[in-house]
Amino acid sequence: MADHLTSRVLDIATGSTETVHDLTDACASFLREAAAGRDGLLNVFVPHATAGVAVIETGAGSDDDLLAALRDLLPADDRWRHRHGSRGHGRDHVLPAFVPPHATLPVLAGRLELGTWQSVVLVDTNVDNPHRQVRLSFLG
Repeated sequence: MADHLTSRVLDIATGSTETVHDLTDACASFLREAAAGRDGLLNVFVPHATAGVAVIETGAGSDDDLLAALRDLLPADDRWRHRHGSRGHGRDHVLPAFVPPHATLPVLAGRLELGTWQSVVLVDTNVDNPHRQVRLSFLG
């Protein structure tokens, strides 16, 4: 079968607090249709300057640990030169250097090949933007 690219945009309500939003089920749902049992790659992309995509364990505290580590590394204070929005918002523009806005993941027989405890997540520390988009693209 020829290579085929399929794409979908997810609209995610992240609210007004820092969040780690699990995208794994949405990725699996997308692949059931887009991959149709084929091998390939799933690209997850966040078209925002203040959010990222990570592959981590969730549900055991790691998501909260990630946000705590980001608060330590990128404090929401007045040190940032980028100064619009809420206090410390400049750190949100630095976030994608540490948590990139994309991930490319293997797909085998139409299924996302993650490790036992791995999940695909949207990482959003920008409390000024309560709505995000995530583009899922399958290349078979």
